[in-house]
Amino acid sequence: MFETIKNAFGTKEIRIKIWATLALLLVYRIGCFVPVPGINTSAISSAVTGNDFLSIISTITGGSLSQGTLFSLGILPFINSFIIMQLLTLIIPKLEEMSKNGEEGRKQITQITRYMAIVLGIIQAIGVAYMWKNFINPIYGMESNWLAMVFVIIILVGGSVMVMWLGERITEYGIGNGTSLIIFVGIVSTLGTSLLDAFRAVPSDPNKLWNIFGFLILVLLLFAFIVFMDGGERKITVQYAKQVKGNKMYGGQTTFIPIRVNASGVMPIIFASSFIMFPQMIISFIPKLAESAFGIWWMRNLTPNGGTWWGSLVYYVFMVLFIIFFAYFYSMIQFNPEDVSKNIQQYGGFIPGIRPGKPTSDYLKRINNRITLFGAIFLSIICVIPTFLFNLIGKDIGLSNAFSATGLLIVVSVALEFNKSLESQIMMRHYKGFLK
Repeated sequence: MFETIKNAFGTKEIRIKIWATLALLLVYRIGCFVPVPGINTSAISSAVTGNDFLSIISTITGGSLSQGTLFSLGILPFINSFIIMQLLTLIIPKLEEMSKNGEEGRKQITQITRYMAIVLGIIQAIGVAYMWKNFINPIYGMESNWLAMVFVIIILVGGSVMVMWLGERITEYGIGNGTSLIIFVGIVSTLGTSLLDAFRAVPSDPNKLWNIFGFLILVLLLFAFIVFMDGGERKITVQYAKQVKGNKMYGGQTTFIPIRVNASGVMPIIFASSFIMFPQMIISFIPKLAESAFGIWWMRNLTPNGGTWWGSLVYYVFMVLFIIFFAYFYSMIQFNPEDVSKNIQQYGGFIPGIRPGKPTSDYLKRINNRITLFGAIFLSIICVIPTFLFNLIGKDIGLSNAFSATGLLIVVSVALEFNKSLESQIMMRHYKGFLK
C-alpha cells in the first residue's frame, strides 16, 4: 500500500486528486469543531457518553454529536436514505426500472436519495433537538425555547446537507467514495482522541499502559483477520465453447465467476444494529418513556452494556440472528443466480460438469448460500467477540467505545477500497503513457 501511495504522488493528476480529497476532508473535520450556538456542550457530552446507541452514532460522526457541533448528524441521514432506496428498489417496480436504465436512471435514483436524506435529516434533527431541549438556551433575543430549538434544527439539517455535498465532491474530484471516506475519518479521529485521553491517564496509573498495548495489539490482529477474510472468494470455472463466425473463430476460453465470502461487506451489521437499536433510540428520545418501567427494563436487559449478563446474552443472540438474516437478504440483492445462468448460456458458456439452464442456476444458488453462511458467521464473530473483548480490555482506560465492530469493518473496507482506487488510477495513467 505504501508503494502505491508513493507511485500515486509521483503522478501529477493523481497527486492533485489526493490533495483535493484531503482538503475536502479537512473542511469536514473543521465543521466537526464548530459548535451550534446556544448549546451547553458539556451537558450534551455527559448525556451521550451514558447512552450506548448515541455513543455509537457519535463515534461514526467523529465525536460531533457528543460535542453539539454543526456536523452532529454527519453523513447518517444520507446513509439511511441510501439503504432505504436499495430496499425500495426491490419492492417498487418503477424504481427497479430506473436502476436498470443506465446512467440516466442512476442519476434519478441519486436525486431521490438526496431528497429522502433531507427528509430523514429533518426527522433526526427534530429528535436530537428534542433530546437536547434542556441544554438549549434562548439565543439572539429569542425569548421562546421553541424558537431556539427550530434554529438548532435548521443548523443541524444544513450541516447534514453540507456533509452530503462534501461526500459527493470527494467522489467527483478526489479518490475513492466520499461517503465512505467521511465515515472512515470520523471513526479514526474518535479512536485517536480516545487514545490520547488514555495516554494522559497513564502517569496517574502506569498499569493502564499495558491495557493500552493489549487493546492496540487486539485491534491489529482483528485488522489482519478482516483483511484476510475480505480477500477470500470462491472461483467457479466457466468454459466458453468455440464458435465459427465467417472466417473467424470466437470463444474457446476459460474464465471464472468470483463469489466473495464477505460480498455484503458491513451492510448486514448496519441493518441488524438499526433494527435491534431502534427501540433504544425511541426510548432515548422520549424522556417519559425512558423513566417508565418498560424503558428501564429494556435498557437494563436488552442492551450490550445494560447491567445484566443474561440481558447482554439475549442482545447478542438477536444480533447474530439478524446478521445472518440480512446477510442472506443482501446476498439476494447483489447476486441473482438465474440472471447469471442466462448470461452464461446466452454467450455459449457452461460450468464443467453442470448442464446449462436451471441446473446451472441451482448450482450457483447452492454455492452462493454456502459462501454467504460463512460470511455471516464471520460477521457475527467480528460483531460479538471484539465488542466483548473491547469492553473487557478497554473499559478501565476509556477505550471500550473507541472502536465498534461496525467501525472495524468500515475502516478496513474503506482502506482497501481507497488502495484499489489508487491502483486503478495509476494503471489508467500508465496505459495512457504507453499509448502515447
